[in-house]
Parts: sequence; structure tokens; C-alpha cells
Amino acid sequence: MTDPSPGVAAAVEGELRLLDPAVRASADLLSQVLHHDYREIDSSGRVWDRDTMIASLTAADAPRAGQMTASRMSGIQLADHLVHLTYDTETRGHLAHRSSVWRLTESGWELYYHQATPFGSAADAGPDTGPDTGPDTGAGVGG
Repeated sequence: MTDPSPGVAAAVEGELRLLDPAVRASADLLSQVLHHDYREIDSSGRVWDRDTMIASLTAADAPRAGQMTASRMSGIQLADHLVHLTYDTETRGHLAHRSSVWRLTESGWELYYHQATPFGSAADAGPDTGPDTGPDTGAGVGG
């Protein structure tokens, strides 16, 4: 396996950073990771923007996601300033295919777009599309 490009490595690091409960509970830390034009389509089909996502995750009564495990994480550098990651997650028995687009800004790599699509079983996961580019833990922002 070859090492990922610096952009892919930074995007994987950013995805993994979003696993940290301290990051997910901090508006300041989320603001450092989420692009100002961030959008997400979660596994239920709901569309989120940056401000709504930050408010939802940092609310005192926010539900806390269970342990999320990622597999099959792979990425490709589409341009000097753009990386696309894909991976699958499992949390509390729920499976989702995930796709993230990361953009390089003056502040560093920021999550620009994320989408989660539920699927039923490991058999539905599809073919392995490439080498893993990070450890087997990861998460999208909203779920």
C-alpha cells in the first residue's frame, strides 16, 4: 500500500478528529473543522448547514452518538485543494456508506460536504474500492 497524499492524510485526520467527544461538544473546535459553507445530508435524508449542525451537536440536551466504527476508508486527492473520502460506519447496529469532501482553505483542511446513506448488511457494502488510508475508526459529523 502506498502512503496517501498529504491532502488525503489531512482529511482522514480531520474525520478522525470529529470522533473526539471534546470536538463534537465544542462550537469552537467544530468551527475549526467545518467549512463556512458546510452541508451534510445525514442517513435519514435531512440536510444540515454548518450553524445548525454546530448548534445541534453542542446543545446541552444533544443526543450523544454511540461508538462509531469505520471501515474501508479510502480517499483521493481531486485537486490541490480538494479531497474526497469514502468509508462505511457501524454504530448501534446501524450501517452507513459515507462520503466527505474536504477543502483546503487559508485556515487548513475543512470539511465542506458530508453524506451518509444507510445500508442493510455487510453483504450490501459492495466491493472494496481501494486500500484503507487510516485506522478502522472514523465518523461523519451528524450521523
